[in-house]
Amino acid sequence: MPIATDVFRSAARAQASALGRSDFDAIYVPHPIQDQLPEEIQGRAEATLEKIAARLTESHQPEPAAS
Repeated sequence: MPIATDVFRSAARAQASALGRSDFDAIYVPHPIQDQLPEEIQGRAEATLEKIAARLTESHQPEPAAS
């Protein structure tokens, strides 16, 4: 699963589309990163981990039982 800063959203989507994967989308974090304090990076990492976990589990939810 790709992770990128939000300024690369358009480029990432264009690349995915060019590769025939227009449905494929990265997880985006706020830009910039390099000027952040360690505590700020930690907060972003924790928020991103939640997004990753949600993305990984959303497609693996069991189908509802047929009535």
